[in-house]
Amino acid sequence: MSATTVPEKTREIVDRVASSEGLEVVDIEWKGGGNNRLLRIFIDKPGGVTHADCEAVSRQVSVILDVEDVIETRYTLEVSSPGLDRKLVKAADYERFAGRKARVMLQNPIAGQRNFVGRLAGLAGDQVSIEVGGGRRVEFPLEDVKAARLVVEF
Repeated sequence: MSATTVPEKTREIVDRVASSEGLEVVDIEWKGGGNNRLLRIFIDKPGGVTHADCEAVSRQVSVILDVEDVIETRYTLEVSSPGLDRKLVKAADYERFAGRKARVMLQNPIAGQRNFVGRLAGLAGDQVSIEVGGGRRVEFPLEDVKAARLVVEF
């Protein structure tokens, strides 16, 4: 397992466990090196996740990964909610959070700009729309998104 890539088998196990608990896997991160590895799983459900949800997923995933010996190195498993400033990872996230403020970083600049903050206007086909102010709307291919996350508003 590389420093940043989560093996398909691990993803399958996490997805299966989360699904059985009525949860969505938002993201999985594999970080660190040597004996300081961290497998971080972000889960969600309508109305938000509870501590019990995180505990159930952690317990089940841990047992399956250990029994099937999927990860060959020592690691720490962490399961949590994606938080208020959650990452936008899947195409469905851009539809689900339409109307919410987001920060988007693109791989390729549009009119010399790679970073945009504005209200998500949804997804049409593979094109993401974001209203960046002054009535200006920027559209770009979903595949061009390098990183995106919601912005917390109070």
